Amino acid sequence: MVKIRPIGERVLIKPRKTEEKTAGGIYIPAEAKEEKKEGIVEAVGTLKDGKEIPLKKGDRIIYGGYSSEEFEFNNEKYLIIDYKDILGVVEE
Repeated sequence: MVKIRPIGERVLIKPRKTEEKTAGGIYIPAEAKEEKKEGIVEAVGTLKDGKEIPLKKGDRIIYGGYSSEEFEFNNEKYLIIDYKDILGVVEE
């Protein structure tokens, strides 16, 4: 099994899919969707001082920023984002 490990202060996430329809059953066209920047952590790199980034696999996060690398691996879409672009962890 091949794994991807981010290098440096980066985090590998799997972006969450946005809803295609509202709770009332109305379908939302792609042009009208507000893109939520939410994802699930798959792997983390390390901080500059060598310490671990305080996230773990499975954490649901909200992120901002405009710089991310999107790619497909084993038919799954992933993003690698900078740790500084993570705004918070969603706790349920």
